[in-house]
Amino acid sequence: MTTFSAIARIPHPSTYSISKRLMDIAGSLVGLVILALIFIPLAIAIKLDSPGSIFYTQKRYGLYGKPFKIWKFRSMVSNADCLKSQVTNQAQGLIFKNENDPRITRVGRFLRRTSLDEFPQFWNILLGEMSLVGTRPPTEDEVIRYSDRHWQRLNVKPGLTGEWHVNGRSAVKDFEAVVALDLRYQKRWSPWYDWIIIGKTLYIVLARMGA
Repeated sequence: MTTFSAIARIPHPSTYSISKRLMDIAGSLVGLVILALIFIPLAIAIKLDSPGSIFYTQKRYGLYGKPFKIWKFRSMVSNADCLKSQVTNQAQGLIFKNENDPRITRVGRFLRRTSLDEFPQFWNILLGEMSLVGTRPPTEDEVIRYSDRHWQRLNVKPGLTGEWHVNGRSAVKDFEAVVALDLRYQKRWSPWYDWIIIGKTLYIVLARMGA
């Protein structure tokens, strides 16, 4: 597999920011407390709706292309990765999206609409593999085709949310648009800018829950 480009590997201020790390630790602890409260009912719902594990794990690529295991509540059928080739990709470039993906379970659609499927990632954040705010963490089949410009998105940690989340999320179906948003985040980054994105994310999530 292609390794992280030496050209792209330029230390970003967010990667050594103490305030950002403290924000991540505090946020992940709050998130994990909420996760503990909702775990049992969600686990039961997932198991009753579809056979398989409660959690979904996948190899993703983080800061400077370092691989890590991402955690989510399972929102698809247990053999979803094997069925991926049978689903039409509605996105352009090195991302995969399908608005009516048949692999998503009934409970999974609720989890995704409310973003509850993402809560286990607070563990990734506590471990330092992810951040509250950053880039969308890519999969292996994406990074093997990255150019030097694409690798620049990984000059910061992957995030639970980010520019791509608050500026369209599923509506953004062009990978180059995702890259542009990620690079824009790197240029605009400051601890205060992270708080702005977190605020926008909470508004978007709560608005969808009330829909």
